[in-house]
Amino acid sequence: MASVTLDKVNKVFGHTPIIKDVDLDIGDGEFVVFVGPSGCGKSTLLRLIAGLESISDGELSIAGQVVNDLPPRERGVGMVFQSYALYPHMTVYENMAFGLKLAKTAKETIHERVMATARILQLEELLERKPKALSGGQRQRVAMGRAMAREPRILLFDEPLSNLDASLRVQMRNEIARLHQRLGSTMIYVTHDQVEAMTLADKIVVLNAGRVEQVGTPHELYQRPATRFVAGFIGSPTMNFLPATLVTGNDAGCRVRAAGIGELALPQDTAQQVAGEALTLGVRPEHLRLAEAAGDNAFEIVNVEYLGNEVYVYLEPKAGETLLIHRSEAPSPWRVGQKVALVPDPEQVHLFDAGDRALGVATARAVA
Repeated sequence: MASVTLDKVNKVFGHTPIIKDVDLDIGDGEFVVFVGPSGCGKSTLLRLIAGLESISDGELSIAGQVVNDLPPRERGVGMVFQSYALYPHMTVYENMAFGLKLAKTAKETIHERVMATARILQLEELLERKPKALSGGQRQRVAMGRAMAREPRILLFDEPLSNLDASLRVQMRNEIARLHQRLGSTMIYVTHDQVEAMTLADKIVVLNAGRVEQVGTPHELYQRPATRFVAGFIGSPTMNFLPATLVTGNDAGCRVRAAGIGELALPQDTAQQVAGEALTLGVRPEHLRLAEAAGDNAFEIVNVEYLGNEVYVYLEPKAGETLLIHRSEAPSPWRVGQKVALVPDPEQVHLFDAGDRALGVATARAVA
């Protein structure tokens, strides 16, 4: 196991900055997931740690040693790629042993490590097969085994489940989680799928345009997002956002008015932060209740999705670019074409300022 520390790390391709002043600490044995939209720099950051890309500026340390100039083979990392990259003419055993042979490891040691890794990944019955005789999930396990057999200090995963179908992804997520529990190795995992991030990680690093937006546990990122970007990216379905305006503000607190909802009263400490600001109110689909339409607070239901145990109700917004979503347990009384009013859970409201930063205590109480 080993810790990883990034201190003001930057990566520039030509004149284009890709990774921008990243500071990050990854502890021994942690399972850390880099997550973000396509092009945010998460795979580039992983390749910097692996040594497959050079750092333009800043320092990268592994187990307290600066490794900026060390080649990949001397960093003690193993990497599993999105493509399995298995040698088709080799058996499973030969694929897993290949890296050790290149390192001129003794034959007895190679056999011990391959067999031990095969037991962990339940590949013992497949060692004589070639990749064409394996399923997608089995090939991915072989790719993982090839990296593990080298006994690296850190295991790196670059979107390893992207090529699998939905059921296999769920199965492999569970296998990777159990693998981490058994090995206790430091693991860094890249994905654009926030469900993978939430289910696997001890700690999530949310990246946006080459910068770290927020670092925290899945619970922290879901319950207390630091920015509107994190609030919208973490959670499925995404958080609903509505424009809000400051109505009154004084030492006792303030009131804001949100489009289609009405007025909410805010705590005093939040009021001091938002005076004079344009605001955005955020509320997750499960914290939004629907009621019979009353007055101007009416939204039309444009779609109802039945998912077995729950229902998603999509509402046409009066302002904004995306539909609003309500989630509840099935069955649902709501139908397409109905007019409804929005009633947020007052203890689960999030507020963001004009710079899309979360504001202090992001809870409010409904004004009677």
